Amino acid sequence: MELPGCCLWFTGFSGAGKSTVANIVVADLVARGRNVELLDGDEVREHLTKGLGFSKADRDENVRRIGWVAGVLARNGVVSVTAAISPYRAIRDEVRATIENFVEIHVATTLEECETRDVKGLYAKARAGEIPEFTGVSDPYEAPLDPEITLVTTGRTPKQSATEVITWLEANGLL
Repeated sequence: MELPGCCLWFTGFSGAGKSTVANIVVADLVARGRNVELLDGDEVREHLTKGLGFSKADRDENVRRIGWVAGVLARNGVVSVTAAISPYRAIRDEVRATIENFVEIHVATTLEECETRDVKGLYAKARAGEIPEFTGVSDPYEAPLDPEITLVTTGRTPKQSATEVITWLEANGLL
């Protein structure tokens, strides 16, 4: 039996662990023989959405474009994995409505913990006013109301969080 494609949508603050956990999930899925494509927020901004800023309209367009690609991949049997802050609930819900097997994964790391993990110093720059419209500091993050998976990463390894995602996929017929 061929398994359906799906979209694993990792959302959360900068530094929450979205990309770290997503990369482990991708490696596990590839090892199981699944066709997988990772759409990482930083890489997407480098190519697919180059030129978009961080205003609400630009962020919404960024998420819309990621969602369109993820949906095309999913409907063609691929597991599309996104790791993008995607701070606004309404646009995530808009994308959800266009993808049959949309799995929202809230990487629910606290803002305080994300700031301690910030190797690039982005939060410090945002708090100093050097980065305007920074999610969690000068721009809101709207947490999902009812995600399929909520990962609390504090006190857990990225591998433990990835295993939770894989277990959910197995239990729900997507793996």
